[in-house]
Amino acid sequence: MAKLTPRPGIMDITPYVGGQSKDTSFKGKLSSNESALGTSPAAVAAYSEAAATLHRYPDGGSITLREALAAEYDIEANRIVCVSGSDDLLTMICRAYAGPGDEVLYSENGFLVYPIAAMSVGATPIAVCERDYHQQVDNLLAAVTPKTKVVFVTNPSNPTGTYITGDELARLHAGLPNSVALVIDGAYAEFVTAEDFDCGLELARNADNVLMTRTFSKIYGLAGLRLGWGYGSRQIMDVINRIRGPFNVAAPSQAAGVAALGDTEFVAAAVAHNSKYLAWLTQQITDMGLFVVPSVANFLLIKFDSEEHAHACDLFLQDKGFFLRRMDEYGFPDHLRLSIGPVDENEGVIAALHSFITRPNWDASDE
Repeated sequence: MAKLTPRPGIMDITPYVGGQSKDTSFKGKLSSNESALGTSPAAVAAYSEAAATLHRYPDGGSITLREALAAEYDIEANRIVCVSGSDDLLTMICRAYAGPGDEVLYSENGFLVYPIAAMSVGATPIAVCERDYHQQVDNLLAAVTPKTKVVFVTNPSNPTGTYITGDELARLHAGLPNSVALVIDGAYAEFVTAEDFDCGLELARNADNVLMTRTFSKIYGLAGLRLGWGYGSRQIMDVINRIRGPFNVAAPSQAAGVAALGDTEFVAAAVAHNSKYLAWLTQQITDMGLFVVPSVANFLLIKFDSEEHAHACDLFLQDKGFFLRRMDEYGFPDHLRLSIGPVDENEGVIAALHSFITRPNWDASDE
């Protein structure tokens, strides 16, 4: 008797695994790039208030939230789509424009959801070589073929924390055929203070084949709600709105999102905290003799002497209650990624890391 069988290619997908935390006894969960300052009190209050009407369907068009985003970024509300986490939008763009026989490009150390999104629709993910932890525009353009339908760019990139300048981003778009969708994933864009950085908003405003995606999970501290949004041409929005769920964003999430946008003092404090401790942690770790990839986001990629050294450090830090992210799946087995956390967690993980680095006669067999 024939058995239920998934579509070809589905079982080849490696499931995404989030940042590790074994239990609730940790001193610092620094593995998932979550908000160091938590959530805006205004957003928490708005979420709680929305609980009184949970028996009602949410606004299927997220109108109030889209209008708030439009006012915040000076963009058109009817060219915004709100989704259940920006990951959802990454998958929808592949559903909309790619399929069997097509190719989806992404930088080799990019977000693991990109190949998953491609393979979920039967398309072939193509990992493009980076250099010195940076996405390479020339390499991406050289990889484009008649089969290419989508190009994913993370700006700034996860897990490296590096970025593509505005000029390079424009050059990438100019070199792509109009038939290829350029998706600029700006999950960490709000943390960046570099003057030559470009989040992609103007490209998305002026080009028919560009989609900029953003999230409320990072700077706004709403990771538990799974709330994201995208901005692009009317043509792209028309396509996305045809395939998204009819009530795809919960009402409490919409309310919390509006309140979080309005709490500008909280956002400013989050940016200031990140800038301060991004520099402080970088200096502290560098002073220990480890290499830290220069980052503009809310995390640091730390290089160790070997894969064994990185894994031993990870286990040591876990034993001390600090959870970082191993980078094996991203092609960096000798690295760990450290999220910027609250003051006590930043100071605590540095003390623990110093204890590991200065242990006498370290040997992998000890672990």
